[in-house]
Amino acid sequence: MDKVGLVMRKIQFAEAQGPRVFADRLQSIGRELGVEIVFISPERHVSGYDWVQGYEHEKGDLVNYDIVLDQLYSQNIEHVIYTVSGFTFLKMFLDKSVLFPHSFPDPALTGYEMMKPFYSIVDKAIVQTEFLKSEMNSNYGVQDITVIPIGFDEELAKKHYDPSAVVDNRVMWIGRDEANRRPDLVLEYARQNPDKEVFMVFGGRRYEESMKKYDIPDNIQLRFALTQDEVFELMNSSKVYWSSSRFDTFAMPLTEALAMGKMVVKPEHPCYGHINSTHAFSGNDRNFFELVNMACASPRRTSEDNRDYAFSAFSRTVMKEGYRRFFDTWLK
Repeated sequence: MDKVGLVMRKIQFAEAQGPRVFADRLQSIGRELGVEIVFISPERHVSGYDWVQGYEHEKGDLVNYDIVLDQLYSQNIEHVIYTVSGFTFLKMFLDKSVLFPHSFPDPALTGYEMMKPFYSIVDKAIVQTEFLKSEMNSNYGVQDITVIPIGFDEELAKKHYDPSAVVDNRVMWIGRDEANRRPDLVLEYARQNPDKEVFMVFGGRRYEESMKKYDIPDNIQLRFALTQDEVFELMNSSKVYWSSSRFDTFAMPLTEALAMGKMVVKPEHPCYGHINSTHAFSGNDRNFFELVNMACASPRRTSEDNRDYAFSAFSRTVMKEGYRRFFDTWLK
């Protein structure tokens, strides 16, 4: 069986959010395709928080190369997918290295200036959207780019789909307590709309502590580190899924929301251009609240158009076929 190393930060493997869900899904798909996906992560200079002086993001990765290389060499791994641009230099040691970014040097993201030098030496990438492919090509001259979405779990989307369980005033948001994700906007929406029941779902337990700094309105319910089963169950009961982020490389919860037939409210930024269906509405800071309320007031409880589009464009089946084609050429 071919081996592929998946290099991510320790905290990305540890938390129940996008990168870990991607890792587990890729490992499962790999098994079906005869490819062993081996999880690799550095062990030192890793914090439970995003920024520690001297070791923030890409800088911290540079002091972990020996640990990462030791793990790769000890398992005779020659093919590597790395999700953090700070590990771009792996290609100096292993020429079969490809970037799959969970972040991107966009001005909307904290620390984007630090990412830029690493992206300037990327030569091969897998990205989740055509938007990222275009950005990497035009801004950094990367030409060898494959687009493969992160596929949602089709079985969960079928198991939990029940339009009769939708609560008409329930709004769901998934994110982190980070400036880019705009949790403050969601809290303010809840204050101004006390008739709405707003669920804020956070991928990591660390946010239990950080959210204590806010005044949480009574109509907000906080959830932390939910399982995929719990996410889909809660998603099904919600009328509207709202993303308030400034930028995303893919926005997996948005595709899950489409798959569950939700009324979707998303930002206008072109990075969300792939979230494009009949009942997916683009907004901004000035009109988000009105859009969410309009979506809640829709006589339609679910959107079959959104659901059909998600299954055709973002399912696990689509992801598996993408990696089958990619591995067929890359591993030879």
